[in-house]
Order: sequence, then C-alpha cells, then structure tokens
Amino acid sequence: MNRPASARPSRQRRRIGTPSSPRAQAAWGIAMLLAGAFIIAASFNLFLVPNGIASGGVSGLSIIVKQTLGIQPAFTQWTINIPLFFAGLWLLGRRFAAKTLLGSVVLPLFVLLTAHWPPPTDNPLLAAVYGGVGVGLGLGLVFRGRGSTGGTDLAAQILHKYTGISLGLTVVIFDGLVIALAGILISPENALYALIALFVTSKTIDLIQTGLALSKVAFIISDRTEELADAVLTDLDRGLTELDAHGGYTGQRRTVLMVVVSQNEVPKLKALVRSVDPGAFVIISQTTEVLGQGFKVE
Repeated sequence: MNRPASARPSRQRRRIGTPSSPRAQAAWGIAMLLAGAFIIAASFNLFLVPNGIASGGVSGLSIIVKQTLGIQPAFTQWTINIPLFFAGLWLLGRRFAAKTLLGSVVLPLFVLLTAHWPPPTDNPLLAAVYGGVGVGLGLGLVFRGRGSTGGTDLAAQILHKYTGISLGLTVVIFDGLVIALAGILISPENALYALIALFVTSKTIDLIQTGLALSKVAFIISDRTEELADAVLTDLDRGLTELDAHGGYTGQRRTVLMVVVSQNEVPKLKALVRSVDPGAFVIISQTTEVLGQGFKVE
C-alpha cells in the first residue's frame, strides 16, 4: 500500500520567479545567464585576476596569459571560446552549441567592461574564497537558467562524446591541467590558492542548485505501523510511503514507513513515534533536495 510521500496541498509552491510558458521560460533563462555572467565577470576581475588565481577553465587560461604575456583576459576568452563554439557546432550539433553561443560571447564582454574595477583585497586567500563564491554564484545562476558559458565545458562535452571518458572526469582533467600550468608559469603557491577557489566554486554551485532548505527522510520500522501512519497523516500533517520489507535475521515480513519532513519537523516526528511505539527503530538521514507536492515544485 502506497500513500504520497508528501501530501500537503497547502504547502505546494512553484519555485519563486520561475515562469511556466515556453516564451517566458526562454526569457527567464536569458536573464539568469546575463545576471550570472555579470557576477562571474565581476568576481573574476575583483578577486582572481589581481591575485593571479587561475582556478581552471578558459578563465584560468586567460589569467595565465595575462600574467605571462600581458594580454587582456577578455580577448583570450573570445579567442578560445569562438573556435570551441564552432567545434561544438560541428561535432555536437546545432541544438547543443546554440545554448552556449550567448554565454561564450557575453561573459568575455562583461569581463572587458569590469576589467578596470579596483580589487578590494590583495590577500590571495581572501581572494580565492570570495572569488570562488562569486564565480560559483554566477555559474549557479547560469545553470538554473539552463544556460552555459561555453569554454572548457564545451571541450569536455566533445572529449566525453568521442573518448567515452565520464563528463565529470573530463572537467577535472581540463581544470587540473590549467591549475598545473598556473603552478609552472605563475607560482606553485598560486596553484594552491586556485585549488581553494575551485573547491569553493563547486560548493557554491551546489548550494545555488539545491538551496538552503534541507529536508530529512525518515525510515520507521515498527510493529504498530498502522497507528504510526495515522499519526503522521493527522498529527504531523505529512504524507508517507509504506515499503514492503522483511527482516534479514528473523525473515519476517515488515512494513517500513518512509516520511519526508522539513528540518524543523524532526523533533515533532521523533516525539510522535515515541508516543505511539517507544520501541520503534527509526533512521533519519539528510536529503539535499525534495521536489513534489508539499515541498518544492519545479
């Protein structure tokens, strides 16, 4: 017997600001890409460029070129992005490459427009942290809008398609090569700061993608599942799912209740279980994102 894992219509909501019509979604995606590209460019020029922190990708390569040859990063990014775009158009198809065209052009433009902004710090550790946060925030917005800034992401897609290497590994390979090159041509210390910036960027992207609202999933094993199910549905006002299981030691068939709750509802759930069955076995674990009725609706 299955009941919806989260059934509270009163809490149903669509992600704030996300439009529903195809035309509005396209406009929303472009707006997110432009906002994200601007934040990336600002963070790039305020923190990473002045401190020579090349944290991977085409942006990192452009910093290496600036440090060694004195060429403005925007021109290096256009020089690399445009051939990569045409390679993607040829090798990956028009539909995929079209998604990267706007980002490939706009991001270097914003980098050029913000190139003369004065840096707020010359401390490389602070620059790595805040630059990583800014770039991660911008990329998170771009990804939320289902866009792309091109660059090595496009190169990774090409390598993945024709070598079979996983996409995640290809991105790591490209970023690792850029950071290693920075360690050789700029300094090993800058490469270490670049690793910090890359780590902070990845964590910030995850945060933007999944949000701050963490939920919990609870698995409840009890001999009084019907009473517990009724209590969860009425007292906690949460839906649940009943899973068929059997004990590994006893071999007896059991029913496991799966309940998804918000973080502040965990104490109430535990108190409710104790009041119905003090001997119940409860597993509560963290889940990053929950989509569906009663939680976040895409």
